[in-house]
This record gives sequence, C-alpha cells and structure tokens, in this order.
Amino acid sequence: MLMRISFDISDSDLRHFDLIMKEARSAAKKSAPGQIISATRELLSEIENTKVPVFVAKRLELLQVIVAMVTDDDFNLPAPEVKRALNGLAYFVEPEDLIPDHIPGLGFLDDAIMIELVARDLKHELDAFRDFCDFRQERREPGEKEGRDGWLDSRRRQLLERMRRRRKKKQRR
Repeated sequence: MLMRISFDISDSDLRHFDLIMKEARSAAKKSAPGQIISATRELLSEIENTKVPVFVAKRLELLQVIVAMVTDDDFNLPAPEVKRALNGLAYFVEPEDLIPDHIPGLGFLDDAIMIELVARDLKHELDAFRDFCDFRQERREPGEKEGRDGWLDSRRRQLLERMRRRRKKKQRR
C-alpha cells in the first residue's frame, strides 16, 4: 500500500535550513574539495546497504549526480560552479545532522531535504550536466577517439553558457 505524505516548508523553516547550511559551509572551509567529495561518497556508500524510504533514495540519486558533475573530467565544470556545488555538499561532511540517521523512516529526512535544496540551487548546472551526459552517450561509438575532445568541448561550452544565462535570468526575478 502506498501512502503519500506531503508537507510545505515555510520561509522560516527554509531560513533555518539555510542557517544550518551556512554553519556546515563554514566548518567545511577547513576541508579540501577532495575531502568534501570523499565524505559525500562515504555517506553514499554507507547508505547504499541501508534500507531507506523511496523519497530518500531518490534524493540520494541526486546527490550521486552532483558528485559525478563535479568530478567528471569531460564536463570540466568551471571553478565558480564547482565551488557552489562543493558548498552544497558541505552539509554531508559532518556526521552529526538534525535527525540521527539510525531512526527508521525519518533518520534521513533532513538529508533528503538538504539534498533537495542543494539540487534546487544547482538546477541549471544539473540540467546542463545531464544534457552533456546524454550528448556524450549518444555520440559514443566504439573505437572513436579522434575528434571526441572537440565535439565534447563544443557541447560543454554551449551547455555552460546556457546554464549561466538561465542562472542570470533567475537572479533578475
């Protein structure tokens, strides 16, 4: 039996999560980018063998995409966007979070909310990365290496420019 539960997060709740994220970012400043990525991958690895609710599993997939986006050498996300993504991943560096993860059904609720907020903030970057991955997969042919760097770089530049245009447009609203 499927039961749907939905709730709204108020502006004051969002400010609370924003404060928590700012604290995590401040603490993560002491961490190198590789440490943030490692900590996030470690969390994903630990949770991999844990039975989590579907709503959490879907958010963990988003977290995996963010890590892939930051570490994909072909996509080569520019430094300012890497910094934004790492700032979003900062929350996952600290093992202590709002709701202890061992509480069945709810332990990962705060993580899922934070992932959703980070993914929302990185929407344009994630859209560009997904489109890049789709493009790379469609163009992949066995044994093809010649010209690959050129067409990948061209598509990457197009998608990054689109990402920046969309972000600027959103900021003007």
